[in-house]
Amino acid sequence: QLQFVESGGGLVQPGGSLRLSCAASGFTLDYYAIGWFRQAPGKEREGVSCINNSGGSTNYADSVKGRFTISRDNAKNTVYLQMNSLKPEDTAVYYCAVYPEGCGDITAQGDYWGQGTQVTVSS
Repeated sequence: QLQFVESGGGLVQPGGSLRLSCAASGFTLDYYAIGWFRQAPGKEREGVSCINNSGGSTNYADSVKGRFTISRDNAKNTVYLQMNSLKPEDTAVYYCAVYPEGCGDITAQGDYWGQGTQVTVSS
């Protein structure tokens, strides 16, 4: 089974922080580029961040550069997304998935989606 389970979402005030976790099972995580996507109501799913198999290369959407940091712990089969300085426009369901072609194109489509975790930024 190829599965991702996202966790760590919640309600936070603008300017706050959250740390999302993506736990993978069913495959060897360190062979894959993994990324975070998000989907807000009425909007298409968009790529947020990507990290390559070794963790040596990352990519971010312009809207989150300088605020979000992706990392991975292959020994724990887990990818993280540290989100700082959160804004109301960051409100969305956040998903992790495989980037089949690597991290060169943050807009590429993902595979093997998790169930998502809700992030709400509101005062």
